Amino acid sequence: PKHGGANIKVVEMMRDIEAHVSDWTDEDAVRAYLNKILSKEAFDGKGLIYGMGHAVYSLSDPRAQVFKGFVEKLAVAKGRDKDFALYSMIERIAPEVISQKSRIYKGVSANVDFYSGFVYSMLEIPLELYTPIFAIARIVGWSAHRIEELINMDKIIRPAYKSVMQELEYVPLDQR
Repeated sequence: PKHGGANIKVVEMMRDIEAHVSDWTDEDAVRAYLNKILSKEAFDGKGLIYGMGHAVYSLSDPRAQVFKGFVEKLAVAKGRDKDFALYSMIERIAPEVISQKSRIYKGVSANVDFYSGFVYSMLEIPLELYTPIFAIARIVGWSAHRIEELINMDKIIRPAYKSVMQELEYVPLDQR
């Protein structure tokens, strides 16, 4: 569910919020419901606000930032601007709610899965196809990794980086 199923969980969570918060524009009501989700009193009882946080992108997920502009245009075109406003509100307040509820040592922000399921729903793609779409985009990379594993016979493969740039002299910050 955390890989390929995350956007499904976001869509299900948003449906749950929409069903239990009567005024989607009431930030206090939405915040209170997010607190219930985190306290395992609402939605699926897992205590997670889905689509928030990423193992690598702690300050922000650049994919989500770029994607959001396109999502907004599609939401307006599809007459789903109220839904988009709710997503945007949750994207803004969820990090605050999460940080108040638990001790986190890195930032939390919306990840690309926060909006991707919303896009799929606007495009009327059935929920059961969300994970296959996720897999289609990754199958070439997964296959390449598997081929490398087979060729290298049980070695741990860690990508390496070798710079081909000419080395430059370090220039102190105050001299730049």
